[in-house]
Amino acid sequence: MAAAFTAAGHPVLSPGRGELDVTDRRAVDAFFRVHAPDLLICNAGLTRDAPLARLGAEEWDAVIAANLTGAAHCSAAASRAMIRARRGHIVFISSFSALHPPPGQAAYAAAKAGLIGLGKSLAKELGPAGIRVNTVLPGFLETPMTAAVTAGRRDQVIREHALGRLNTPDAVAAFVVHLHDHLPHTSGQVFQLDSRIS
Repeated sequence: MAAAFTAAGHPVLSPGRGELDVTDRRAVDAFFRVHAPDLLICNAGLTRDAPLARLGAEEWDAVIAANLTGAAHCSAAASRAMIRARRGHIVFISSFSALHPPPGQAAYAAAKAGLIGLGKSLAKELGPAGIRVNTVLPGFLETPMTAAVTAGRRDQVIREHALGRLNTPDAVAAFVVHLHDHLPHTSGQVFQLDSRIS
């Protein structure tokens, strides 16, 4: 994502976990007092998959904090400068699991579904200030987060795709650049980018 926006001529800040802990509201507020982006992409993700009855409270809280609460913290902090500027764009990276979760992914699915509701609510809340809010469901990607998925599960996921192939991080990044640069009147929308049909 950072490389795609840099190539499109945008200045990019891409703080990793060591630079910005999105679950720490004080750290988030401090970061956005210094930085005032016109685009915020909430892309933090964490899974702790297990049947709900065996999922500990700490694991549940960690998943909700990283995927949902952190996005809310960042949106609240970044939107202050956007409201003053009367422009801006927030993009939430959700998941197909928000709509069609597999067994054992209750916490992740709940958090990613929460991003869809958060995005629609903020689109209405911030729209009068000229701020867009959209949510993207990239699909199953080959990333470090999915590296531990078994070959059998990966094959099953591919069979669920009408095209018989997975989306790619580069294609997702190109879509988000296009959404930001070329769809200035689009807000409150949810975009599913793979070929699974629900």
